[in-house]
Amino acid sequence: MDWVTGIPPSGDKGYNACLVIVDRYSKTPIFLPFHKNDTAMDIAFLLWSRFISHTGLFKNIISERDPKFTSALWTNLHRFFGTKLSLSTAYHAQTDALAERIMQTLEDIIRRFCAYGLEFKD
Repeated sequence: MDWVTGIPPSGDKGYNACLVIVDRYSKTPIFLPFHKNDTAMDIAFLLWSRFISHTGLFKNIISERDPKFTSALWTNLHRFFGTKLSLSTAYHAQTDALAERIMQTLEDIIRRFCAYGLEFKD
């Protein structure tokens, strides 16, 4: 799990970032738009309402050492749900290479959309 930031504000709500989740088994990417300044609580609610409530809990999350993922809220959520949070080493893309590759593809798509003056909708 990681996010892409620096996206031009888009849609009715002006989202400017995207949470990228990749299922390691099916290799399926899930993209959830959000605001770059959202808090850890906002991200947890987004994850619950748009992903976990439809697919169920996961056993393990691999993510970067972003403060939103290392906060007390996330630590307590993982303890409560019995899931494991594996934090990757800084600047070591091999830890979560599939997610990194999917994020590159997403950034290319967004760049091309913006070049044509198109806008993503909610």
